[in-house]
Amino acid sequence: MSDSDILAQLQTSVEVGDVNLACGSAQAALDAGIPPFDAINLGLAKGMQTISNRFDEGKIFLPQIIVSAKAMDAALAVLEPHMQAGDGDLNGVVIMGSVKGDIHEIGKNICCAMLRGAGFRVIDLGCDVSSDEFVNAARENNATIVGGSALMTTSLFQQKDIVRVIRESGIHVLTIFGGAPCTEDWVKDIGGDGYSSSGAEIVDLVKNLFSEGQGKS
Repeated sequence: MSDSDILAQLQTSVEVGDVNLACGSAQAALDAGIPPFDAINLGLAKGMQTISNRFDEGKIFLPQIIVSAKAMDAALAVLEPHMQAGDGDLNGVVIMGSVKGDIHEIGKNICCAMLRGAGFRVIDLGCDVSSDEFVNAARENNATIVGGSALMTTSLFQQKDIVRVIRESGIHVLTIFGGAPCTEDWVKDIGGDGYSSSGAEIVDLVKNLFSEGQGKS
């Protein structure tokens, strides 16, 4: 099987949400000597971009995105242990999590999958993450961006607290936020650096922050 065939299979595995095909194709890429970063960006990421486009066009819905994200995560689990030091940092490190008091993860998981597919190293802290945990993870991983998701109105103010704690910590890191009750005006009001309404938007948001020279290299 040629390298192009393997990359095509990686793309297809995400598009159809086939975990077994994703894992097998990821291993085939390693066996063929394809650099893991290329397997991600030239295979998996293309599949996720297709999914993103279909979602934007209203051709697929959230359940299909979740299935595709699981396939991508399965392939990443095979590839990431073989990445050379620094490979995953080529586009920067992003810390992601659902804020303190919020246990909803679907939207955050989709955003993580999209960012990984775009070549970012994503540290997923899970749900119910405190402001101090975001700061500690950002410091320990030399992060460029911290992203906090809030799916409930009652947890929305935790996003404001994240900005406060980051500023008080003195670390240089950008903040992005999203979630059902979150709006662009809210993010501006609390001093955040960016707002994303969906997983389909977050890659462009993060890339734009870096292209404007606001992130660390």
